[in-house]
Amino acid sequence: MVRSLWTAATGMIAQQTNVDTIANNLANVNTTGYKTQVNEFKSLLYQNIQTKTTSANGDAKPSSAQVGLGVRNASISSVFKEGSLTASDSDTAFAIDGKGFFAVRGADGNTYYTRNGNLKFTLASNGGNMLATSEGLPVLDTQGRPIVLSNNYVMSKVTVSKDGSLCYPDAQNNPQPIGITIGVFQFNNPNGLERLADSLYQQTAASGQAINEATNNNVERSSIIQGYLESSNVQVVDEMVNMIVAQRAYELNSKAITASDEMLQQANNLRR
Repeated sequence: MVRSLWTAATGMIAQQTNVDTIANNLANVNTTGYKTQVNEFKSLLYQNIQTKTTSANGDAKPSSAQVGLGVRNASISSVFKEGSLTASDSDTAFAIDGKGFFAVRGADGNTYYTRNGNLKFTLASNGGNMLATSEGLPVLDTQGRPIVLSNNYVMSKVTVSKDGSLCYPDAQNNPQPIGITIGVFQFNNPNGLERLADSLYQQTAASGQAINEATNNNVERSSIIQGYLESSNVQVVDEMVNMIVAQRAYELNSKAITASDEMLQQANNLRR
């Protein structure tokens, strides 16, 4: 009975984490480029109540008697399915059609990755206009350098082609590449990326090295679509159903604790 108390407690803890994950998904339903997170569970150790042996008649028993000791969270993984594209009035709104990520330079000097293409032009510290995220982090080009345009360019006239090339109209008002391309990178295992705040991801040993689409011909290149943003891929209906299931599982584990407590109370009353 004491074992059942702790087993049910592990179930309540696991379901609490599950509800926390679902709540985070729902909270980010309008976050650009957000990817749904899913809890994965695994069972704990099993305790042998009776090992493989023979019965009173000498017959060999086919299996032993084992009882489980509960459940725990194995991982919280992201679903990198593409979200729907939403039109934006911003000239610096970019959606990635494919498996790629934008690369940005963090305040600590490290490179991070994101699917959030809600970008802005801001004044660079050394002059010119720099393409950056809403938090002011510089966006990197295919060579890993911040994208900075001189003051000779009118930012509202800058366009971006599907391959990420920045273009500016010539005398005949035809967009011409200016020699700068927005960097797009892929990973062999995006689920191995470490999730950070502000929709950023960090490269890890599990994700593998970033693959530069501009220099690697072995990957399917992504397309950059100007004037659109990638919405969150959270499905509200699915999350609400998952929450109901998690609540019921939490309730069942709570009832198991109550039942174990009542059995212990009855056992204690036998001594009176």
